[in-house]
This record gives sequence, C-alpha cells and structure tokens, in this order.
Amino acid sequence: MASVLVVEDDQFVRSALIRHLTEAAHTVRSVGTALEALREVAHVGFDVVILDLGLPDLDGGEALKMLRGITDVPVIIATARDDEADIVRLLNDGADDYLTKPFSVEHLSARMAAVLRRSRAAGAEEPSRVIRVGGLSIDPLRRQAELDGAVLDLTRREFDLLAFLAGRPGVVVPRRELLAEVWQQSYGDDQTIDVHLSWLRRKLGETAARPRYLHTLRGVGVKLEPPR
Repeated sequence: MASVLVVEDDQFVRSALIRHLTEAAHTVRSVGTALEALREVAHVGFDVVILDLGLPDLDGGEALKMLRGITDVPVIIATARDDEADIVRLLNDGADDYLTKPFSVEHLSARMAAVLRRSRAAGAEEPSRVIRVGGLSIDPLRRQAELDGAVLDLTRREFDLLAFLAGRPGVVVPRRELLAEVWQQSYGDDQTIDVHLSWLRRKLGETAARPRYLHTLRGVGVKLEPPR
C-alpha cells in the first residue's frame, strides 16, 4: 500500500478522498494549502501526491512547479478544470496524471495504481549501461540525457520516453506499446504521446517536419535513430 498526501481545500471532497484511500489500506495525510503541501513533502516521504488546483493560497499549477523543484514524487492532478491547454501545461510542468472532477473512486484507484507501478518499477531498476545513439547519451541510472555533450533538461516522462525509444534504436514502436511501457496504461489518448514527442523534439533541436532522431510513421508508431 502507499503513503499518500491529499492536497485539497474543499473539506467534503477532502474527507471523501481520505475515507476512500484509508479503506483501501493506504496511509493518508492531508492539507488544505499549497504551502502546507510543500512543507509536508519536504519532511515526509510520500509515494504519491493528489493535488487540487483551486487552492486558497497558491494556484495548484504553481505549487506543482515548486514541488518539482524539491521532489520527483508522482503527482496526480485532481480538479474541476478541463481546459485542454491547462492539461498540456500541467503535464509539461511535471504532472504524472490528470483527473477531472467529478471522478469515481474506481477511476482514481486505477490511475493511482498505474502511477505507483511506474514509480516503483523505476526505483527497482538495476544499474544499466549508458545508451548511446548518435550524439545522444542516456544514463538510466543517473536519469540524465545529453545531446552532443550538453545536458538535456527533461521532465521525468520525457526522459522515460526518450530512454525507452533509445533502447530500441531503429525499431518502430507502436503507440500502444508506448502507452503500456512508458505510461503503464493499456489505453489512452494518442494526444498524450504526441504532446510529449513534440516537447522532446523541441529539446533535441528538431521538428516533426524536419526530424533528426525522432521519426513518426503515421498509423504505425515511432522510432528513434541517429541522424544520417
């Protein structure tokens, strides 16, 4: 079971989340403000954070950025906001998943299980060799990637996606396999993959129209290979 921090200022929603998570045998702590959340995360080792955006002292999106400055703990956004631009921005800022209220406890449980599986699998990985593809150098143990000697500033999900593709150079990986292996989901929206590929391309200094490393085969999948 997991140690969970619930960051939610609505007392009714907060109580319902605490009750459900406790019944599922998780250890739960809860706070109602962003600053309290930052203090908790700085002093307690959580397995996952469930973060509301409409907090009274600081917007949850800003709180997410501050959390990412001190920890890699998985963060699931739980909010009433459903604007696509907000979702893309939050994923870019380091959110691991996003749930729009109202959602069922079963849905939350499934998302939490996927996030925790991914997090624990990453923590259990054995030390592995540095992966080199062209000018790319990827160290899975240090979770660091370099391009032509320059360190790339990647989010956790961007690194996972890049490392997975780089471990299979020249192989076309179907989108379904990417969702299963990188996102630990059996189904999902292709837009999630497209957004992360777009961010990766930007950091690799390329575009979809002029790819260097990342190549998309429409209707088939994605492959990474060295520039020719």
